[in-house]
Amino acid sequence: MKSNNTLMPPSFTRTLRLKVRSEAYAWLNAAAMEVNEAFNYCNETSYKAATRTDLKRKWLTGFDLCSLTAGASQYFEKIGADTIQSVCNHYAQKRQAAKKLKLKWRVSRDARRSLGWIPFKAASLKRKGRGVRFAGKCMRVFERERLEGVKWQGGCFAQDAVGDWWLCLPVKVQAECTIAPQEEVGIDLGIKSIAVTSDGDRLEAGRWTRRYAEKLASAQRRGHKRQAKLIHRKIARCRADALHVFSRKMVAKYQKIVVGDVSSLKLVKTRMAKSVLDSGWGTLKRFLAYKCEYAARSFEVTNERYTTVTCSDCGALSGPRGVNGLIVRFWVCSDCGELHDRDVNAARNTLIGSRCRTSVSGNESSYSLIRPSNAYRVREAGLESARTAA
Repeated sequence: MKSNNTLMPPSFTRTLRLKVRSEAYAWLNAAAMEVNEAFNYCNETSYKAATRTDLKRKWLTGFDLCSLTAGASQYFEKIGADTIQSVCNHYAQKRQAAKKLKLKWRVSRDARRSLGWIPFKAASLKRKGRGVRFAGKCMRVFERERLEGVKWQGGCFAQDAVGDWWLCLPVKVQAECTIAPQEEVGIDLGIKSIAVTSDGDRLEAGRWTRRYAEKLASAQRRGHKRQAKLIHRKIARCRADALHVFSRKMVAKYQKIVVGDVSSLKLVKTRMAKSVLDSGWGTLKRFLAYKCEYAARSFEVTNERYTTVTCSDCGALSGPRGVNGLIVRFWVCSDCGELHDRDVNAARNTLIGSRCRTSVSGNESSYSLIRPSNAYRVREAGLESARTAA
């Protein structure tokens, strides 16, 4: 008997983000105020239940909050019972994850107004003609063709800092199981070059913040807050576009991608903070992670200790060290005589560390597991011939 069972490609959740057209902004702003009221009620009720002076203290769950808010939809004009229940469940999950008695209050007015947020269940959002229908309100979205044949889970309407509204829908996507033309690559993250691969490819720093710094300063001096927010969004989009292009190129080319674990949280406390934040290392790692998952690739973050000072050919710790050594971009190994590009060598050591299942640390790395480079083989052959002739 032949089995008809076939291996299905793995699936994962991806969020579709579609911009809502501006004619629905007024309705969404009013609905967001009602959501804030429901959220603040959950916050106050949960705090009172957890800090009672008698023996009936209780941590309220999402089910408890839904029971307490039953019938509250008649007091709201925009949102319904499904949205109120979603708010209760979201609040319970966030409070439990934060491990606090209460969360921050959601402000609906004034300068400290919270960004709009309207959660909903999957059944609350329906396709309607050229747009969608939610709580009796029909609204249009850009790129509506992306909703064709899509079955979404519970999502939300979210507002950005500029004031635009976005429809966020988590959907399940099947991974595309393809084989990359090349096997693996190591990536070293830096400031002058955001990313350098072990094969020599580079993503140069765009300096997007510095490029728009004059326009941003002018808008801030004139008190044009909305224009300043638009410039900030422009900078973020330019950065994301460059990182998207580079990450897509890496995923399409390599089967396994290894990145160093450099932390921007530590470097932002130094004088290099603006350059570190403008590089977007965390964003690049996040892009590589979900794109590798979608394309059935292997993605790994490994310790990059000693990757800069270690020779990727012989393993000797002969590279430049200290703060003064940062200006040295090319160096020659004193043991084997190999000329190294500082960033490319670090990327190769990052890849070596993942192959050995341990980070490159001092002289402990198992270089016997790595095939030596062609230059290393030629050098070894020459030394062997010299020994034989002697």
